[in-house]
Amino acid sequence: MPRQLELIIHNVRSAHNVGAIFRTADGAGVNKIWLTGYTPAPVDEFKRASKEIEKTALGAEKMVAWEKRENILDLLKELKSFDYQIWALEQSEKSVNYKLAKLAGPTALIVGNEVEGIEPEVLNQCDQIIEIPMRGEKESLNVSAATAVAVFSLID
Repeated sequence: MPRQLELIIHNVRSAHNVGAIFRTADGAGVNKIWLTGYTPAPVDEFKRASKEIEKTALGAEKMVAWEKRENILDLLKELKSFDYQIWALEQSEKSVNYKLAKLAGPTALIVGNEVEGIEPEVLNQCDQIIEIPMRGEKESLNVSAATAVAVFSLID
């Protein structure tokens, strides 16, 4: 992959969604996944594997580098110090169509909570916010589906 892309999975509740995102990340060649807030990890602090993540990731959780961080704002500051662009996948007045977004260097894409999305204080730290336009009655896709759509568009 010519450009470095990392994912930040922030406050996602469902281990099944986390596993599906790991599988997408492996398929797309994502460099690393950061798990922030209360997002479940593939293994807990006692090194016990998450059966739910294993079930949907199908081994991808062992293929993609990952790290757990509690505080996303500290992580964003750290990534910015290494010249990362910070992007969010979220509906916002400031968002642009994901099809118009082009990676231009190391980028970390934040995906957020299944119901609440990404908090305003996190969005305020982003260099760009992208969204997937919806044409039906529902306002958004499932977080794992939305991540797949956005990631594969960005790496093209």
